[in-house]
Amino acid sequence: MVDIAAAVRADLVPTGKLRAGVNYGNFILAKKDGATGKSSGVAIDLLQELARRLGVPLEIIAYDSVAVMGDAAPTNVWDIAFLGSDPQREKLMSFTPAYLEIDATYLVPGASPFRAATEVDREGARIAAPVRANFELFLGRNLKHAQLVSTQGGSAAFDLLAAGKVDALAGLTQVLLDLVEKLPGSRVLDGRFMGVQQAIAVPKGRSSGLDYLRRVVEEVKVSGLVARAIERTGVRGISVAPLAD
Repeated sequence: MVDIAAAVRADLVPTGKLRAGVNYGNFILAKKDGATGKSSGVAIDLLQELARRLGVPLEIIAYDSVAVMGDAAPTNVWDIAFLGSDPQREKLMSFTPAYLEIDATYLVPGASPFRAATEVDREGARIAAPVRANFELFLGRNLKHAQLVSTQGGSAAFDLLAAGKVDALAGLTQVLLDLVEKLPGSRVLDGRFMGVQQAIAVPKGRSSGLDYLRRVVEEVKVSGLVARAIERTGVRGISVAPLAD
């Protein structure tokens, strides 16, 4: 048994397994091979490292919706979860510093006058985003002129753009790049309107476990583990988060 403080084990592995909430709706963090069923992604690499350090088996609690996963924080179905940190989510859970940042920008039709992500927040502009995604929460707090149109899921947001009912679709850069071919003539705007801070969360009240995870997150950034995990995804628009103060 790995020598870990009893309070840390009580917070992170109360069942003897590391039960981890993972959002497969974000393929950068986790995706499953259709043929083998094997999972891969940055969150999966970090999970395996955490399970190794704790000396316990790993149990992935899979979700397709980050909102559903976040809502489950008080229900004792997971002990840690991988998602973007946000003040609204902090009502239910506590976060480590970020381990990586994912650029968020906009997809626009070919005829759009916008060229950069910083130009979109203007009077009369309509922006679609899936409700309670990290970037949707951010836009809800920070847009000053444009109208935010929140939808149930990313497909519904894309459909609004394709139908000409909104002027821009907000999303993670790599996800939007993959959508370009589905909307002929569309393009992803240069720059970003935010860097989504991906972190590890624990349900409220698990301070010993959180302190342990904070240390681990900083160590895996310094060791290069996060950088190597990002490189294996082959995805653009991702970077290792800066070290915490």
